[in-house]
Amino acid sequence: MAQINGYYITVESEDPQYAIDITDEPVEKGIDNTDHVQRKAVSMSISGFILGDNADEIRQSLLKSMNTGTIVNYDGRNYFTGLIESFSPKHDHKTANGFAFSMTLKEMRTAESSYVESLPAPVRAQTAPIISSGTKQTKKTSKSSDKEVEKVTFKSGSPWGDQ
Repeated sequence: MAQINGYYITVESEDPQYAIDITDEPVEKGIDNTDHVQRKAVSMSISGFILGDNADEIRQSLLKSMNTGTIVNYDGRNYFTGLIESFSPKHDHKTANGFAFSMTLKEMRTAESSYVESLPAPVRAQTAPIISSGTKQTKKTSKSSDKEVEKVTFKSGSPWGDQ
């Protein structure tokens, strides 16, 4: 018995897949030079059965998680946190109170913001969000050629804010 996002499912097999990218560069003599190795995202294929009175509720929840890109937690023989990449339910005459399924989960890594507060003041000012985009000239609705000019404001602490 395994769990995915708190729902109990019966899993027959779990197939984790670990892979890397290896780049090769050709040379004049001998074998190619391998100069770079980069890890790919881990994925895991699982298959089994979703059974019981709430089988359709579990199916709808898994489809919603897949379509919205919600991170799921899988706890079986392997523990896995990631996205549902594919979900294939199989409804046939062999399973009366649910259905068979196969699913692929894929690892996801999210980017974290840098620690702007620990940077020196001039660098921090450059990485701070822009409050104003500069001087803007707007056209009047009348046909005159006069244009209004807006004053630019900068965030306090920036090299341009104290002028």
